[in-house]
Amino acid sequence: MKPSKSHPIKSQSMKEQPGKDLPTRNQPGKGRDIPLYIYHAGQCNPKKCTGKKMARFDLARLFDKVSKLPRSAILLDPFAEKALSPADSTEKGIIVLDCSWEEVERVFPELEKLKLQHRALPYLLAGNPVNFGRPFKLNSAEAFAAALYILGHKEQAEKVLSKFNWGHSFLELNHEPLEDYSKAKNSSEIVEIQSYYI
Repeated sequence: MKPSKSHPIKSQSMKEQPGKDLPTRNQPGKGRDIPLYIYHAGQCNPKKCTGKKMARFDLARLFDKVSKLPRSAILLDPFAEKALSPADSTEKGIIVLDCSWEEVERVFPELEKLKLQHRALPYLLAGNPVNFGRPFKLNSAEAFAAALYILGHKEQAEKVLSKFNWGHSFLELNHEPLEDYSKAKNSSEIVEIQSYYI
């Protein structure tokens, strides 16, 4: 999601609800790539759009209608009350919204119908040249890579970032927290680990 022409994942407090975390499960198809989906509203500069570039390399599928997104997938949502963790099921894939906050508000009722798993990414620094070194200001490719790394799909994360000349910067900047997050058992542990980096 983005308030302007980039695609930052903004900082939000991630409240934990006691007893709501699921135990870490063995992810189905751990050796297979997790499907990646983008709701793309066509509001960004096509030459700088990381989502469109990912789609050109068949790393993600673009959708221009919310209704076409897969039900029950993980939605990376900066306002989610629960942090993404290795305990989350990736069977239905991961969704990123590449649009303005106004567009998010417009399509939110449709998103609700899809029964998506809303998850927030923890504290990470942007490696892209627009927001380099700024916390939570990740673009679509960085958001996907962060999620994949946390979920244990590190090779797929590297594959996504390999298409961008700044991609290595994101992994270098965030190597230590990403490694720690990927070892967490659940959302509560992700939030606890995050507190060491903020």
